[in-house]
Amino acid sequence: MVVLAQADEKRHTSAYAVPFLDLFKYADAFDFLLIAAGSLGAIANGLAIPAMILTRGHIIDSFGRPQLQASQIKDQIFANAQVFVYIALGAWIASYLELSCWMRAGERQAKRIRTAYLRSVLRQNVAYFDTNVTTGDVVNSISTDAFLVQEAISEKTGSFIRNATQFLGCYLVGFTQAWRLSLVVLPFTPLLIMPGMLYGKAVTRFEVRKKSAYSKAGSLVEQTVASIRTVFSFVAEDKILKSYSQLLEATVHLGVKQGYAKGLALGSGGIAFAIWSFMTWYGSVLVMRRQANGAEIITTGLALLNGARSLGFAAANIRTFSEGRVAAHKIYETIARVPPIDVDDDNGEQLTNVAGKLDFRNVLHSYPARPGVQVLQELNLSIPPGKTIALVGGSGSGKSTVIALLERFYDPLQGQVLLDGYDIRSLQLKWYRKQIGLVSQEPALFATSIKENILYGKEDADFDEILEASNAANAHSFIMQFPNAYDTQVGERGAKLSGGQKQRIAIARALVKKPPILLLDEATSALDTESEATVQAALDKASLGRTTVIVAHRLSTIQTADLIAVLHSGKVIELGTHDELVSKGKEGAYSALLYLQGKPGIDTTTPESPPSPKVSSQQAIPEQLKQNDGGSDNSPKSTLWDLLISLTRGKRTDGALGLVGGVGFGFVQPSYSLLIGSMLTVYYTKNREELKEAVSLCSMLFAAIAAAAFTVNLLQHYCLAVVGEHLTKQVRVKMLTSILSFEVGWFDKDENSSGMICSRLATDANMIRSLVTDRVSLLVQTASAVAVSFIIVLFVNWRMGLLVIGIQPLLVFCYYVKLVFLKGFAKKAAKAQNEATQIATEAVSQHRTVAALSAQDKVVSSMKTMLDATTKDAKKQSHIAGFGLGVANFVLYASWALQFWYGGVLLTQGKATLQDVFKVFFVFLSTGRVLAEALSLAPDLAKGSAVIESVLSILNRKTEINADDKNSAKVGRIEGEVELCNVDFAYPSRPEMMVFKSFNLRVEAGKSVALVGQSGSGKSTIIGLIQRFYDPLQGMVMIDGRDIRTLHLRSLRRQLALVGQEPVLLAASIRDNIAFGQESCSEQEIIEASSIANAHTFISALPDAYNTAVGERGAQLSGGQRQRIAIARAILRNPAILLLDEATSALDAESERLVQDALSKTIIGRTTVTIAHRLSTIKSCDSIAVIQSGRVMEMGSHEELLARGEQGAYSSLLRMQL
Repeated sequence: MVVLAQADEKRHTSAYAVPFLDLFKYADAFDFLLIAAGSLGAIANGLAIPAMILTRGHIIDSFGRPQLQASQIKDQIFANAQVFVYIALGAWIASYLELSCWMRAGERQAKRIRTAYLRSVLRQNVAYFDTNVTTGDVVNSISTDAFLVQEAISEKTGSFIRNATQFLGCYLVGFTQAWRLSLVVLPFTPLLIMPGMLYGKAVTRFEVRKKSAYSKAGSLVEQTVASIRTVFSFVAEDKILKSYSQLLEATVHLGVKQGYAKGLALGSGGIAFAIWSFMTWYGSVLVMRRQANGAEIITTGLALLNGARSLGFAAANIRTFSEGRVAAHKIYETIARVPPIDVDDDNGEQLTNVAGKLDFRNVLHSYPARPGVQVLQELNLSIPPGKTIALVGGSGSGKSTVIALLERFYDPLQGQVLLDGYDIRSLQLKWYRKQIGLVSQEPALFATSIKENILYGKEDADFDEILEASNAANAHSFIMQFPNAYDTQVGERGAKLSGGQKQRIAIARALVKKPPILLLDEATSALDTESEATVQAALDKASLGRTTVIVAHRLSTIQTADLIAVLHSGKVIELGTHDELVSKGKEGAYSALLYLQGKPGIDTTTPESPPSPKVSSQQAIPEQLKQNDGGSDNSPKSTLWDLLISLTRGKRTDGALGLVGGVGFGFVQPSYSLLIGSMLTVYYTKNREELKEAVSLCSMLFAAIAAAAFTVNLLQHYCLAVVGEHLTKQVRVKMLTSILSFEVGWFDKDENSSGMICSRLATDANMIRSLVTDRVSLLVQTASAVAVSFIIVLFVNWRMGLLVIGIQPLLVFCYYVKLVFLKGFAKKAAKAQNEATQIATEAVSQHRTVAALSAQDKVVSSMKTMLDATTKDAKKQSHIAGFGLGVANFVLYASWALQFWYGGVLLTQGKATLQDVFKVFFVFLSTGRVLAEALSLAPDLAKGSAVIESVLSILNRKTEINADDKNSAKVGRIEGEVELCNVDFAYPSRPEMMVFKSFNLRVEAGKSVALVGQSGSGKSTIIGLIQRFYDPLQGMVMIDGRDIRTLHLRSLRRQLALVGQEPVLLAASIRDNIAFGQESCSEQEIIEASSIANAHTFISALPDAYNTAVGERGAQLSGGQRQRIAIARAILRNPAILLLDEATSALDAESERLVQDALSKTIIGRTTVTIAHRLSTIKSCDSIAVIQSGRVMEMGSHEELLARGEQGAYSSLLRMQL
């Protein structure tokens, strides 16, 4: 099974890419100034080599004049050496301008592109997220695609301009020196261009298909990490890893094809050597005809060859441009998309006064993801201004759809939704949504402070307004118990708060804007009894004077509403006040719902309740409100070499062949250079027969070098692509395997959010692939070339050889300094990029909340702030990198001047021959060029170094809770006795705040225990400890008398099943969600579990039944439907211990009654631990434990606890729900 969204991807098989110039559409005037300066530097830098070749030709010519004396030759050498120095100085300045300007311009534009993309994504209508895009798609675009665009518009473009200029300059030199030879060679130029062009097209096609596969894999990871507790609880790690591996397999085949294409393209560079073979012969013809001399032939040949090489390097950048253009098409297409419901559309009316009258007139609606299912059918409903209306009915009856239409998340297919008589489609959308306060069934918070979360409701609210809203939502008291109060970080999606606390902050966020319209979709469903009563009173007060629409399953919360509408199959079947509807008797739909909740028409006004026991300030604070500095982040045990050895098992032969190809290519350049140096005397041979013989030999050797270059390039890049793509997959799978082995506390850290983990998996693995397939191969061939070159120069002339070898460390040092600086900046940039990616991930995954709050600008501003840090660092980085490259190029070119000067000295002293000088020089030239090419990868190597550290930090980390410890005892079928003995516990993120101190609780095997009490009292912590999400600081958690730390955790968790308060579904089919974590189950078993959970009926009514895609996080289903699927998933597991954390809180009255009956049958014979705020659902439990202040205040059966009288804690809670 592949757990993955079956969303319509809207992808094309053919390659779509934007025009190259469109890559720069987000450049401003200053960027264009930087681009102009960088281009000018690139052009000047590109002209340095042609100028050097021309100057060197003058030196060759002076050597070839027999009439010149030694002193005259020396003067000529010294004069031309000075020219070399001047060119070197010019190249220093040009290199600085090129690299610094292009790097900075690229970073500035990339920031705007990322910002514009996120802004556009958040601008889209909700239907777009239902059918077109997933959070994984957005993460991939923000991190990977935007990075590819940045690569294409930064220093790689400068490199292309430099190489293109060098190509043109070299050909110009060739035509000025020996135009006949240049003219004859010119028709061969297309042969040098075509491989690069064909390669670029192939890459474009492969990249489109690879991105589709990577996007699916990224979506799977994002869903997995975001619902990690569910994955651990259902022991679905192996299934997730198998699905992830299958999704990545397609990328391996595509990557290997890319490597083959690259080998063909670069191997075709051997055509240049074949052309040399021809030029050698034709040059001899021109010399014999006295139409050119030896210096002109060699200078022209070198110029044309360097031009060809530059063209090859320019063509190599075509891949970067191709990838960038493909990535930009995807990003720009999203940016350009104007949604049908556009929050940025400033057209539309803004009413001066909003009374709040709402009307639905003949509304027909179906969701875009399921157009065949009518959710609302000619709905007519009028809501008077300033009144409160409650919507009740079964799950899927259309209640939440009414809320969605009022928020204008969707437009109805037919009919109208009116505000004060105006069709809301005629109103300015952003203004309209600011008139509405929404509190949803599942509270959505952002990974920032409590204060900032409340400010999402009203960005310009002052602190007094925040306090007022927090007090109204009964949130102020618990907030002030945190050390950082309103500055407390809530974690990803509010993970550091309890469910009730998250809901109260969401209510405060809605109230702070003081909207004329208030929408409450199960706003108090997550609250404990005491908090619910207080918050309900606050909401009743807040509803006065404003139009309020309430969706509720718990009918006791809406009996004071001015109107109650009963919905069934998308229609209003009853409408009236509570008393009016009750007066219809048992035949009325509302009365039937009341009867199902055990309140057949009784007026249940909440009586005064005695004060409940106070909770200590320390233990009332929730569990996870401090950055976790713990964790077993051990010192790295593995090195990069260990990683490569372990992950390339089975592909080492390919790796060895690829390295052999790299080593072989290292021989090509020195061999060619030695041959060029030998040719110097060939053209000055007086005897024609000897000249012809020597030329024939040289031509054949050039042809042999061409064949060797093609063979070793193809071997190198194909084989290393096999290794690289296999390694990429293995790194991703290995990293995810390690991540899924970590304890839950690791995921509580802010830096380990789902968005950041997705970003690391994508960018880190791709960078390692790039290091292996591109960077390592270049380094290997560089090492080979350097070694061969050093041997040659020492053999030819040891004096000049020592000089050449002595110069190399200085060149390497210049690049090393640059590398060190880049490494530090790369870490900062990566951190800022990850944080920015997390903001985007969180915003998109909660896009409905962002849309309802009209918080798009706030989210984008937060991301922009993160990216600003990257831009500032990039400014420093660009200056240092440019300066470093300039120094390195100066040293390289100045070293040529030094070598010629020293060669002239040795020549006049008789310690070197003309041929020796040029052999050493050309070999040294090729070595310097190869080194320069390898070390020009400093930015990539700097990033690669940081990436390797990042990967190793994941792979080497030892988890604190090993779920698959081979030394622990495997668990078979258990009896189910659960006992917490003298447990001390504090969450790792807040070690100083004790949740439990000497806590004791025992649940007999096969019995049911209900945990009740105030939100934040530790009920959910008990569930977490039983599943061993965390370990106690002291004491033991025992099952069947054995400490669970001694048991094999995965086998133990297979005996447990959890139904959480907020149902977690993955973007897959209903069938896959029910069968989640099960190794094998039949269709009949799935249907039986669904039937017990009262889910089979609504599933069967869907067009695709069990194959229906639920959408990202189950967005295509109602809350009750999601919960019933989660219950079916637990029932299918047939657990020995069933853990129910508010398992029926999201169900309507009828479904709750049926599911509760089903659960009552299901719990027979198995241990059940139930957390409930609705006490009517747990009366039949064998025991009820009242948890207060992290301890058991009372424990007994329902009857036993009631017998304690009105002063009992349980009786107090029960009276509040009467």
